[in-house]
Amino acid sequence: MKKYIRILAMVAAFLLAASGCTSQTGNSNNNQTGAEKIEIGIIQYAEHVALDSAREGFIDALRDNGYVDGDNISIDKQNAQGDQSNLSTISDRFVSNKVDLILAIATPAAQAIAGKTTEIPILATAITDFEEARLVESNEAPGRNVSGTSDMNPIKEQIDLLVKLAPDAKTIGVIYASAEENSIVQAAIAKEAIEKLGLNYTEVTVTNTNDVQQATLSLVEQCDAIYIPTDNILASAMPTVYGATAATKTPVVCGETGMVKNGGLATLGINYYDLGYQTGEMAIGILKGEAQPADMPVQTPSDYDFAINGTIAEEFGITIPDDLQEYIFEMES
Repeated sequence: MKKYIRILAMVAAFLLAASGCTSQTGNSNNNQTGAEKIEIGIIQYAEHVALDSAREGFIDALRDNGYVDGDNISIDKQNAQGDQSNLSTISDRFVSNKVDLILAIATPAAQAIAGKTTEIPILATAITDFEEARLVESNEAPGRNVSGTSDMNPIKEQIDLLVKLAPDAKTIGVIYASAEENSIVQAAIAKEAIEKLGLNYTEVTVTNTNDVQQATLSLVEQCDAIYIPTDNILASAMPTVYGATAATKTPVVCGETGMVKNGGLATLGINYYDLGYQTGEMAIGILKGEAQPADMPVQTPSDYDFAINGTIAEEFGITIPDDLQEYIFEMES
């Protein structure tokens, strides 16, 4: 009997020691202070200058506020490369991993992850209208686990810029992706602005980047100048747009600066790095436990930037007015 008691005592001592060892080791994701790292997932719809800039702005805002990737937070950056099935896979991964916060970049990414979880806080950016995209109950009072920053452009002012740079234009063409809700909203606003100026409106739509060349070639035959909203497919295919407009020297005003750098003429648009940074600042309150997306109104940009591609202007024989000269840059070769 005594031998049996001694064996039980030895087993109990072993289990107690093992338990103590486990508590000292802690979670494998813990940082050096023993605090568990915050897990942040970034789901990005596609790869192009605007969305990449928004991502970097978000990460920099976190860093500037003491949340450093690899230190006290861990950021899982995923890009769907414009593929819906990839968006679903990435969303499932984040939900399964129970990340603490998700950044969704562009409407399809936000819709994909919002359809997978109502619990994890989601901030989104590069979305024109959260309410129109059915991500929130209203832009002023989201009421759900989603909020963020809108990239709604000053579309009327962009059309005014186009007319200023192409004063002889009688018909303005618009090209956008028919499946992107943001683009549909912007095209409708552009149509109204163009027709209010007494100009003719015409449009073509695309479904993927393979359609862009033929659609643009068709459009230049119908119009004198082109407007392109902040559209993910068109942003990825701006060199193709440039190739199709160069022969006819048809000026193109775009929704954002990255598109101008890749072959457009000009914009009065959003700085997507700043937009991402603004979203990162929204994230700080959530990470500190002081706010939730449901109670955070969707924010809009505080200012816009002119950008004029001097290389395109010279090639197309377009004279830039004196008051816009300071915004001219040369296209990188």
